[in-house]
Amino acid sequence: MSSFDPTSITETRRGPSPMMWLSIGLGVAMATVLIVIVSLLTGGAANATFTPESLNGTKIPALNLPGLSAGTVNGPWTSGHPAVVVFYASWCQPCNEELPRVATWEKTHDLGRVRFIGIDSNDERSKGLAFSRKARVAFPSGFDANGTQTSGTFQFAALPDTVFINSRGVVQETVIGAVSNEQLSVGVSELN
Repeated sequence: MSSFDPTSITETRRGPSPMMWLSIGLGVAMATVLIVIVSLLTGGAANATFTPESLNGTKIPALNLPGLSAGTVNGPWTSGHPAVVVFYASWCQPCNEELPRVATWEKTHDLGRVRFIGIDSNDERSKGLAFSRKARVAFPSGFDANGTQTSGTFQFAALPDTVFINSRGVVQETVIGAVSNEQLSVGVSELN
């Protein structure tokens, strides 16, 4: 039986193979293309420094969106009414739990001068309409097909989100993620 002597093998070390460099180059190119595509799809508005507090105190311009079911939805603050703006989409799993609860809360509480509006974002109109009907939403909802308002004006990267806006159009509070009933109660009372 012969024994193997690893010192008897002389191996010359070479640098990285051309295939390795090609693989790395293709990987970098694919990552760059993916980043560009995501940026274009989100309107290029992704802001790594965005926090809910950074939107607070911001004056929101007049909002004018096509209605999800018909007509036009305008920001209530343009007519002197404070507003709760609820952002959602049919494909958003947390929205599926949040929106029916928010719709029920809105119908069963004294809102004073406060108006609720919804914004269905980055969705198909038919799916958003079916979703809002299933959730029994009574407040008007605008249709933000490409997320222009959602990711542009409001700088949201994900859903659901809720914004409390005073009668002068200034954001008083921002809730990232599902809003609780307690947050709705406090937010509405502070707007009245």
